[in-house]
Amino acid sequence: MTELTGYTYGSAQVAQSPLSAEEFALLKQSLLFAEEDQRYLQLAGEVLADQVEAVLDVWYGFVGAHSHLLHYFTNPQGQPITHYLTQVRQRFGQWILDTCQRPYDQAWLNYAMEIALRHHSTKKNQTDQVQSVALIPLRYMIAFIYPITATMLPFLSKRGHNPETVEKMYQAWFKAVVLQVALWSYPYAQPGTF
Repeated sequence: MTELTGYTYGSAQVAQSPLSAEEFALLKQSLLFAEEDQRYLQLAGEVLADQVEAVLDVWYGFVGAHSHLLHYFTNPQGQPITHYLTQVRQRFGQWILDTCQRPYDQAWLNYAMEIALRHHSTKKNQTDQVQSVALIPLRYMIAFIYPITATMLPFLSKRGHNPETVEKMYQAWFKAVVLQVALWSYPYAQPGTF
């Protein structure tokens, strides 16, 4: 695997998740996320492995077409920071693969916390050493669940799997995205309310 700038999965630099294993298990249960979903995510990872750039083209096209979203990648003069967009894109591609292929263990849970902090003012801009907007509002992270999910179906359908299998991959992806956005909301919550 090529080394990605700022990709620190499994390293000592990664924030520790405040959730216990029991709390994480209950969150997955609340989402109806089961072992079957993990299996279908693995299959989705195989299907998506050579389509990551095409998926990112769709997602970045969406962000680029909405100035209020692109704003979170701009400098103080309001201009997009090209190298910031590029480095985030590379990690975003790795996130697709990690969502599908990594075990949802403590290392995965910790990296979800790291991603949360990088969207929040706690760590935003630090990874890429840029001067940009200090916070991505939680409302946009929650709203982004839909485009990140809905746009995935055509990609999951491209390898000739039967409709039932495609639907199971799609539902597993949907659950995984909701699970992560729930985890990413932690730094936005009032102390004691998460």
